[in-house]
Amino acid sequence: MAVWGLVVETTRSAGDRKHIEAEVPAHVHGSRAEALAELERRARSYSPEHPRNPRRRRLFRDGDGFLLVVDGVWQSFATRFTVAELLEDSAAPDEPVEQVEPVEEVEVVERAEEGKPVEWYADGVPVKPAWLGRDDLP
Repeated sequence: MAVWGLVVETTRSAGDRKHIEAEVPAHVHGSRAEALAELERRARSYSPEHPRNPRRRRLFRDGDGFLLVVDGVWQSFATRFTVAELLEDSAAPDEPVEQVEPVEEVEVVERAEEGKPVEWYADGVPVKPAWLGRDDLP
């Protein structure tokens, strides 16, 4: 059974200091489809550092992963989520790689919260984050 790395490449800083950093927050021991399902779950719930005041959030599916584009007041920031098979690791841990249970197909569920209808995915993640569009946040 293959080991898949969930790779997250995200925009850090802003302006002239804006750059991309990559990290591998988790590994999935299983099939590529299971790894993609876990990656999608993480991409949907990911809250990037920038922009501080998001205006629009778009999540795209792209081949082996996802692309999250968040528009701020002045600039857009991107985060790429990719599934990649682990072939070699010079600092492999002694304990087994984290195993993630597969996520079922995502479907939208309607719930009412504070008198307003809110769309939720079947895994409990809101379609639109509660903080998105709020005027009272810094």
